[in-house]
Amino acid sequence: MTKARQAYGKGTLAVQGTYQPKNGEPRVLPLYQSTTFAYEQAEDVAALFDLSAEGHLYSRISNPTVAVFEEKIALLEDGVAAVATSSGMAAIFNSILNIAKAGDNILSSKTIYGGTTNLFAVTLPKFGITTRFFDQDASPEEIIALADQNTKLVFGETIVNPGLNVFDFEKFHSICKILDLPLIIDSSLTGPALCNPLKHGANIVVHSTTKYIDGHATALGGIVIDGGNFNWDNGKFDELILPDDSYHGVRYVADFGQAAYATKLRVQLVRDLGNIQSPFNAYLSNLGSETLVLRSKKHSENALAVAKWLQKQKDVSFVRYPGLETDSHYPLAQKYLPNGASGMVTFGIKGGASAAKQFINHLNFIQLVIHCADIRTSILHPESSTHRQLNSEQLLESGVTEDLIRLSVGIEDTHDIIQDLAQAFQTVH
Repeated sequence: MTKARQAYGKGTLAVQGTYQPKNGEPRVLPLYQSTTFAYEQAEDVAALFDLSAEGHLYSRISNPTVAVFEEKIALLEDGVAAVATSSGMAAIFNSILNIAKAGDNILSSKTIYGGTTNLFAVTLPKFGITTRFFDQDASPEEIIALADQNTKLVFGETIVNPGLNVFDFEKFHSICKILDLPLIIDSSLTGPALCNPLKHGANIVVHSTTKYIDGHATALGGIVIDGGNFNWDNGKFDELILPDDSYHGVRYVADFGQAAYATKLRVQLVRDLGNIQSPFNAYLSNLGSETLVLRSKKHSENALAVAKWLQKQKDVSFVRYPGLETDSHYPLAQKYLPNGASGMVTFGIKGGASAAKQFINHLNFIQLVIHCADIRTSILHPESSTHRQLNSEQLLESGVTEDLIRLSVGIEDTHDIIQDLAQAFQTVH
């Protein structure tokens, strides 16, 4: 991507992206549905395995279709490189394992997605990595006090799923500077159209591309974007500095510079774990990403209108949406999400869990699904589904109560969304 193309707006980049056909080639990104690639000389393949030449040797590590998608998202996030994975959870898992090992610990916000909480609290300890959870509203001093010589990173979400807290980038950028640790941000609920964490002090960004980037609930995937803006040579990340015996002594920082983190993630973790995104899913996700900017605007407009309407309903006990002026996170949303606060709205329904389920059961075109953040308006009761594995304390810390309903507002006509909600409210007792 040339500097001239980097100067284009996000809407143009989302459409034109990084794929540029040569004379007579397909105008639309082709699907390279091949596991392997042919070479003329044995020396060519040896150079690929030594990481001394560019190219694709096996689709478990890289693929031309996947590569174009990775380049586009890296460009939209203003990163130096990206690695697409099989799911959003795989992206988070890889982003942690790339710089943490047995005996290390990480710092994470308590208010994160329930599945991520489970990964950090239950699964990572099996790999010898523990998590020290913090309250996002705690003082910098309290958060800094949690770290020790084995702490490797700080983790948070741009917009928390489903609490909808907005991350205070300025505060945590300062904390990470003091600790000399990288800041990893899950920005799945904004996508790169509404927020670019790297521009606010983050070092690594992860997305579930299954959400707004694909936008059509057709392709599972994740992606890790390397900001290229962290000094790994600070005495804490030897695996990025010292020779890698599995690649004949390659030194990632010395040999790959700003893209050291992304390169190591691909050639070590994706190689060994095999959780790369499939070419077909990358093809679909790239196709979806072409309308990302347009969709993000409509999602945000619809969500704000629905949130304002919900505030007026007698059966609603509370409404959370960062775009509402009455929301406690409105100031942070204005600072970090000036182009829209996404399509996610949560609200409480009087009558608790039974009333929430009754309400959901009487909706018409708004469907009950586990997924969120696609073009179709959908709904969920997190306490009995996505966050069911959490204990009462973890639920409270995640902002999930029994009366909370998560509404993923799509891009349908605003009037129709509100009408479906209105008729469902009439059934609640």
